[in-house]
Amino acid sequence: MAVQPPVHARLTDRVSLLGVPVVAVVVLLAGFAGLMPPEVALAIGVGGTGLWACTHLIRAALEIHHADGTFVACRGAGFIGLAALAAGLIAFIPLLSGFSAPSGVGGGPAPLWGPPAAGVWATIGYGLAAALYSTGVLFLPGGATNWVMRIRRAFDGAGLGISLAFAGYLIPPVKDEHVATLPVTLLGALGISITVIAVLRSRPRGGPSVRCGAGAVASLVTLGILTTMIVLGAGGRLLPLLGLPIVAGLALSADGGSRRDLPAPPLEPRSPDQYLASYPLLAVPAAVGVVAALWHLITVRDFDTVGICLGIGMVAVLVMRELLVVRDIRQYAAQLQTAEAHFRSLVAGATDLTLVLDERLRIRWQSPAASRLFGLSDDEVVGRAFRDLIHPDDVPGAQAVIDSVLAGEHADGPPALVSARLRDGAEMWRDTESTISDQRAVPEVAALVVHVRDVGERKHLERALHKLSYADQLTGLANRRALMRDLLTYRRRAGQQGTLLVIDLHGLAEINDSRGRETGDAVLIEVGRRVKMLLADDDVPARLGGDEFAVLTGDGAVLAYALATRIATVLAEPHMLPGSVVELHTSIGLAELAGGADSDEVLRHADLARKRARQLGLDRVEWYDPDVEMKLNRRMELEQQLLGAAERGELDLVFQPVVDLRGNQPVGVEALLRWRHPELGTILPGELLPIARAVGIMAEIDEWVLDAACKHLTAWSTGDNAFWLSINVSPRELLTARFPDRVAATLSRYGLPPERLVVEVAEDWIAEDVPTIVASLAGLRKLGVRAALDDFGAGQASLSHLRRLPVDMLKLSTSLVNSSSEVTAGTGPAVIDVVVSLGRRLGLEIVAKGLETPEQIEKAAKAGCPLGQGFALGRPAPAERIEAYLESHRA
Repeated sequence: MAVQPPVHARLTDRVSLLGVPVVAVVVLLAGFAGLMPPEVALAIGVGGTGLWACTHLIRAALEIHHADGTFVACRGAGFIGLAALAAGLIAFIPLLSGFSAPSGVGGGPAPLWGPPAAGVWATIGYGLAAALYSTGVLFLPGGATNWVMRIRRAFDGAGLGISLAFAGYLIPPVKDEHVATLPVTLLGALGISITVIAVLRSRPRGGPSVRCGAGAVASLVTLGILTTMIVLGAGGRLLPLLGLPIVAGLALSADGGSRRDLPAPPLEPRSPDQYLASYPLLAVPAAVGVVAALWHLITVRDFDTVGICLGIGMVAVLVMRELLVVRDIRQYAAQLQTAEAHFRSLVAGATDLTLVLDERLRIRWQSPAASRLFGLSDDEVVGRAFRDLIHPDDVPGAQAVIDSVLAGEHADGPPALVSARLRDGAEMWRDTESTISDQRAVPEVAALVVHVRDVGERKHLERALHKLSYADQLTGLANRRALMRDLLTYRRRAGQQGTLLVIDLHGLAEINDSRGRETGDAVLIEVGRRVKMLLADDDVPARLGGDEFAVLTGDGAVLAYALATRIATVLAEPHMLPGSVVELHTSIGLAELAGGADSDEVLRHADLARKRARQLGLDRVEWYDPDVEMKLNRRMELEQQLLGAAERGELDLVFQPVVDLRGNQPVGVEALLRWRHPELGTILPGELLPIARAVGIMAEIDEWVLDAACKHLTAWSTGDNAFWLSINVSPRELLTARFPDRVAATLSRYGLPPERLVVEVAEDWIAEDVPTIVASLAGLRKLGVRAALDDFGAGQASLSHLRRLPVDMLKLSTSLVNSSSEVTAGTGPAVIDVVVSLGRRLGLEIVAKGLETPEQIEKAAKAGCPLGQGFALGRPAPAERIEAYLESHRA
């Protein structure tokens, strides 16, 4: 692309482009008006314009060459510039040959040669101008891009030109002047025809191309007339008028031939059909020559030597052009064979099968890939209806799509898509997707084109992914998503009849921690197998995730409860695994499908029942009812509000006296925890402590109880250092290594003797870890703090543990006290007598709990219990009332 000239340079070119031709026109008009000799005016006007045009075009050619570094455009401008110079030189021939105007003013210069020589030189100059013009136009930008194309276009123009010359010679009567001007006519016809063909075939057309071509044609036509006049010896005042179109043509050629900064011409068409469409142009010169020969044969009935030579020349040019056509046809035929070979290789190696259907939807052609992809031969397919290959169940849908294509519904959009199963050569049904495009408007095709792709692997993958999305990968049971889908379907089909079971496994986390994930996975697989073994064919077992399973059954309440009981029993049986035996426990919740508004609510009801079963113990089965939801909602609300209750001042202690049964004097008190809820009132330890353990703040509560109890004990001035206070400690807090240090720090902070503090340990969990309990209580004993075994007789602790446990006090269970004076079958003492006797021998203090009546007090005292605790002796009361109680008894 040439560099755009500066603005001032372009303005200067425009001024010069207009200035010189204007001056030339003025000179020519002066010659026509008789103000100067016509030959002089023609020489000055046309010769000067030709010299100016030559200079302008040669300079433009050099600038183009320096800017682009190319020679093609440079040559085009250069050849046209030389043609302009030749035109200017022709204008000097009348002056040099001694022409004189009929009515001129003064005579012309002395002639250098006579009219015959002038005619020869004019003809030579005209031939040179015609050759240079036609050659320059062929080299201009937008014209031919290579020598083959230039030769082809030159022959196109030559054939047309020589045929026109042949017709021009034969049709008028043949005279001497006619023969004398034949070279000029032949040269002009050749130059003009080649120029016109080059301009018409140039791309892009218009603008500079048309101006340059029009200027060349105008110059050649007028120069031809001028040369003919010189040959015939004619002249006069008409010479300046002939100079006007020559000047205009030279100006247009100078403007168009110096063009630059044009868009690049498009590539030549590579399709033979596109390029060979221009070859009917050969019929034009042939038709002109035939018509002229027929006319001459009819009118004259004889051909002279010149006519015969012109005819032979015309035929020779047409033959050469035809040879070029044959060469092009062979070249494009080879390209077509190559393209066809490429097409066949692409179709044969494609992953899609291509079918061509005729107007009756019969298969007219199939691609070579058919045998490789589907095992189908041409004999099996070609001529058959397309629907014969489609699965009967898929025919209606496929036919509907084909009908829409035939109706033109997919003309402006993408090809229609058909998903159907097709029969292959092995009589197997293959999942396929086909695109159907309507090519009936294309004459070479005139059919429906179907591209068939085998999507069997993709369909298999989709089914596998669907299975993965609706199945648990470990157990193979349905997952939560599949359960919700089946639950919705089941509710619609069964009319709200049925039950949903949610199963929670207990102990799986311990198995994973102690035996590894692989063992845990094996247990889950075995659980799934056992559950599935107990179900009917219509029941749906599912794994909700982690250690939760579910069962959807159509049974009613009684049968569903029996099924849940069997599941709990079967899952509680030992699981025999390679190298290990593990046991699990369950909590099962049941909810009726009719009890929920939707599937999510049914699952929520069953899950609430499962949580209730877990609260009540292991291996429990519970139904959902609104009370269960109310209790669970209350618990969840308390779990949220218990956090920060101590900081808000909502925790409180009440104290229940422990009385000496012999003197009815208080010897100690037990601190009991209360939660003064601002909305729900007082919450007792039976509900409070499990919530604290669940949310993980039991240690903080135990620490608060220890601090508050010691603070109250310090405030009571009993005057008796033997008066003690007992607190209940959770197992997790007692077993921590820092608990003895915390107790020691608290006693030191309040200045309390350690023997005044008693730590109570629940009897029901002693047997779980006796060595650790012994070590913890021994650490407290080193501090001087006493320990008590609470609710002895209610659990399963062995009497032999009393010898190992470093405890100082036994607090007997209420159930043990109520049977204190009875003798079993009249043959021996009651259990309480044995326990009291053993405790005395071990040096333990005995406290009888739960004394609510005078009779129970009497029974405990008769059994030998020195101390008692219960409503009959003193109800739990706040610290202020306990202090008054102690004052009254001390008085």
